[in-house]
Amino acid sequence: MQEVHDALILGSGPAGWTAAIYAGRANLAPVLLEGMQPGGQLTITTDVENYPGFPDGVQGPEMMELFKKQATRFDTRVVSETGTEVDLNGPPFKVRTNLDNEFVCKTLIISTGASANYLGLENETKLQGRGVSACATCDGFFFQEKDVCVVGGGDSACEEATFLTRYATKVHMLVRRDQLRASKIMQQRAFDNPKIDIQWNTDVRDVYDVSEGKVTGLRLYDNKTDREFDQATGGLFLAIGHTPNTALFRDWLDLDDSGYIITKPDSSATQIPGVFACGDCQDHVYRQAVTAAGTGCMAALEAERFLTT
Repeated sequence: MQEVHDALILGSGPAGWTAAIYAGRANLAPVLLEGMQPGGQLTITTDVENYPGFPDGVQGPEMMELFKKQATRFDTRVVSETGTEVDLNGPPFKVRTNLDNEFVCKTLIISTGASANYLGLENETKLQGRGVSACATCDGFFFQEKDVCVVGGGDSACEEATFLTRYATKVHMLVRRDQLRASKIMQQRAFDNPKIDIQWNTDVRDVYDVSEGKVTGLRLYDNKTDREFDQATGGLFLAIGHTPNTALFRDWLDLDDSGYIITKPDSSATQIPGVFACGDCQDHVYRQAVTAAGTGCMAALEAERFLTT
């Protein structure tokens, strides 16, 4: 007879590992499917200096290994597979993986995260964590007294650019069109900041790393004058949105217009009793490791409560 697990966790970033720690300590014997990118986005982050408890900072991959070690200490079973199909007619719920294995559970905790949108340039991928970033809040501190560029024209781009002016000497917003898509108040903040320079009609064609494997410049294209040119910079920040990893649940759960899982107010519960969502797959506002961990805690506590009522 197929085993029915008390708690199954999909995803292994800060939210997933924290859910596993709390579920394990509640004697739920959780099973965690690590997914396509074990450890989540922090595995492509170098220095993490804004997570409490690490006064000297910590490397992203090392931090996730510590989370994993703590989760397995409390009898979390870690499976290096990815959920590819779900049946949420339950409980119990069913998850089939990329290796064609099926897991059955009484509660399901979804922590599949979100992926930052990138431009698709070869060097952009190579230089992630070496001058290319998709999170100014996470990495801005490392660009003090540098000239940096932000790609995007929406609220996120204006917010990232404004935040970076705390550290950078100059922030260039590279906008593909001749106007911003951001809200009026965010636009005005960017226009009024003397450290922000907006370059209209500008596309990024390449990222250079001619000095010690770090970003040193960009190849840009003015789509109005049909002219390519080089521009020196110490960093490239992508602010062109995130895509939540929630396609698997599109036919089962309520998603917002951007694909984030909708949970009940002040809760990690979805509209299906026994199914919970935490971390960046349901949080489009903060997207920080510490907030993801917090919602992972919420999901595990709510799963435990669901099982005992």
